Amino acid sequence: MKNSKIIAILLSLALITGFAFAQGRTETTVEEEYLSTVEDIIIQELTAAPDRDSKLVALQYLESAIAGGRASPDMAAALDSLAGEGIYNESRTDGRMANNYPDIRKKACDLLGEIHTEESKNSLMKVALADNEPMVTTAAIRALGNVGINDNDEVVNTIAWAQKKFARINPTSSLALEVLNAYEKLAPTVKDNSDMVRSISEIAVNYNYVTPVRQKALQLLKTLTGR
Repeated sequence: MKNSKIIAILLSLALITGFAFAQGRTETTVEEEYLSTVEDIIIQELTAAPDRDSKLVALQYLESAIAGGRASPDMAAALDSLAGEGIYNESRTDGRMANNYPDIRKKACDLLGEIHTEESKNSLMKVALADNEPMVTTAAIRALGNVGINDNDEVVNTIAWAQKKFARINPTSSLALEVLNAYEKLAPTVKDNSDMVRSISEIAVNYNYVTPVRQKALQLLKTLTGR
């Protein structure tokens, strides 16, 4: 009910904005700009709302917009905020964290992986470095591989750092597998692969990981080193 009221108000405001844009524009252009304006306003308001349910609805709007090729800088900014919900965007009630939503952060990372921009890459690197939830970091690493940007090996080095951290505190096979998948995708962009090879080697000999993951690490090492 709360979300419905918010959206109804925003739609009314967006209608006024849409009519203002209509002056002197083609019907197709007006329709596209109106839809973009409506989505951006709704998403911004839902993202800023304190409750988890509003943020889930924001993610639904974002997923639909990205799938339809309508991603905007404002939407990328909303995803950056959602990906840091409870990590670098903290809200506290009576001294206790009130917005620690790992599922929200994970979904936001997955969607950021569909926006292949420098801004998305930067958002995902922040999450990979700061988040202590394996499923969120796993999503951030997977998304970094999908984005495919690796200027000066900064992304590969970030992934290697995250892999090393979790290998010590909470070795997780699913995270290690996504590390390997990301390395495989980013390998053509790497200038100095020493950190990447070291990271893969550590996965290959870590018996906390399931056998298929260690075997994949060995195979990737052979591919990268020619041995």
